[in-house]
Amino acid sequence: MTLAAATELAAATNEHLASISNTLIYSSMAVYTLAFFAYIAEWLLGSRSKVGRTAAALTADSAQRASGPAVTVNRAGGTAVLERPKVVVRSTSGARDVPDGPGAHGGDAQGDLYGRIAVSLTVLAFLVELGGVAARAASVERAPWGNMYEFNITFSTVAVAVYLTLLALKKNVRWLGLFLITTVLLDLGLAVTVLYTASDQLVPALHSYWLYIHVSTAIFCGAVFYVGAVATILYLFKDSYETKLQAGGKPGSFATSVLERLPASASLDKFAYRVNAAVFPLWTFTIIAGAIWAGDAWGRYWNWDPKETWSFITWVAYACYLHARATAGWKGRKAAYLAMIAFGCWLFNYYGVNIFVNGKHSYAGV
Repeated sequence: MTLAAATELAAATNEHLASISNTLIYSSMAVYTLAFFAYIAEWLLGSRSKVGRTAAALTADSAQRASGPAVTVNRAGGTAVLERPKVVVRSTSGARDVPDGPGAHGGDAQGDLYGRIAVSLTVLAFLVELGGVAARAASVERAPWGNMYEFNITFSTVAVAVYLTLLALKKNVRWLGLFLITTVLLDLGLAVTVLYTASDQLVPALHSYWLYIHVSTAIFCGAVFYVGAVATILYLFKDSYETKLQAGGKPGSFATSVLERLPASASLDKFAYRVNAAVFPLWTFTIIAGAIWAGDAWGRYWNWDPKETWSFITWVAYACYLHARATAGWKGRKAAYLAMIAFGCWLFNYYGVNIFVNGKHSYAGV
């Protein structure tokens, strides 16, 4: 091998930077684990005496409806004045008018302290993981999403960035922290074991500026869809809890302790809808950008490749969900089930197509 060839090979993959990237990714996992335990402490050590708002509201509502529409009669100058009773009513979305829970910390100072520690550790882990993604990119001098391993570490980084951005915007979403960090750890564990691929150059078809546009938007959309899916799952649990309370049932102590601290089902439903609706136009752009890239790389804008097909199926599923949310009779749980089906399509497009289906997008590297 000539000196020039050896220099070119060394420049193609910087093994030292690749090793630093691996170290940073493992280090971020360690810090995320500490954050996970801090979130657990927030839930466990937060006050339980300050929960029960949902139960109190719905119990009062049930008692009032059971006793009938009582009417108070006042005498004012010999004229009877009827005062209409105040009742808890359902909003136009069909959700109950109940207050939000106090949060994971339960309104307790000690729980809030652990929550703040958890967020601080999450920020530190995010910065370490971001450094690992940047080192991976620098090791091959390209975008860090040429295979499933790189896609996973970038995806989890962006998902945490979305969560921290919402917190920075003063949105009360700390209840997302435990569920987010749990799945981020699972995602990174899968990345460093099953999906790990050594740092290497891209296949020829990926040498395009569209790699930065199309894949980056796909990763961002997936991260936001994930946040919406977590909110939807929590909505389904909270809605079942509220329904049971309203029917006079008595949920278990564990369910009460956890679900009472979450936002009301109406708030979770609204949050999930807004998140999915906000990112849907960008997902549309992602598909269009992919079609343009396909035209440049393969000579056809649409080839019905499995990745293209499932991207379109995901688009249709989320379009159905958004349409259902705007249609009377398809709100609430029915729309939530559609949202979960849509996210399931995205997950299969993310993992299943890349790993188990052969096509022009088979870049998993596993």
